[in-house]
Amino acid sequence: MARGKIQMKRIENATSRQVTFSKRRNGLLKKAYELSVLCDAEVAVIIFSPKGRVYEFSSSDLQKTIDRYHKYIKEVQNDKPEMERYSQQLRLEAANMVKKIELLEVSQRKLLGQGLGLCSVEELQEIENQLERSLRNIRARKSLVFKEQIEQLKAKERLLREENAKLSEKSLVGSKGGHQLNGKKPQYLAAKAAGAQRWRQNCSLDCQKTAAPSKLVFGHRNVIRPISSHQLVATVE
Repeated sequence: MARGKIQMKRIENATSRQVTFSKRRNGLLKKAYELSVLCDAEVAVIIFSPKGRVYEFSSSDLQKTIDRYHKYIKEVQNDKPEMERYSQQLRLEAANMVKKIELLEVSQRKLLGQGLGLCSVEELQEIENQLERSLRNIRARKSLVFKEQIEQLKAKERLLREENAKLSEKSLVGSKGGHQLNGKKPQYLAAKAAGAQRWRQNCSLDCQKTAAPSKLVFGHRNVIRPISSHQLVATVE
């Protein structure tokens, strides 16, 4: 069965109150010991029972821990005026920042044309002057941006021209090389044809030198004709 949540109030029954005190006291002392061991902390606990008995725990000397505590309290009290002055300074700075923000918001609304009903002629003139100054700054910035863009476009144009010139030069070199080859081609063909003609003439002369008359016998009559360099002819009469 689940335990209900204990209401935080004084236990009326004396016996129950004593039992609860003993359990909680032991648990508190145990937790103090664990904290000092696990976290290397200086811990001191002093407990007075309802009957006036004292229960204590200290990870070191109890009196040294108490003296250290008193010393810390004195230092805090001595530094308290300085801390108060510092806190007051921070509060003043925060209040000034809030006022500046409010003034800037009002000025912004006026520049946008809002909340002008209570403005005097001088205030309206000042707002107009601010708008004119802002407009001049905007125009100056706009002109600067335009100049930068123009310079970038000019740089791109120069790069494109350089690339175009390189491509044109390469195309011209290739065209000249083609014309030179075309000019040499007829000469090459003529030389080749002349060489072939000379080879045929030489072959014809060689055939004429090596050709000899042939004697063919057909029947009772012989007719001898010279054999040309290209064919042998036999005639029978």
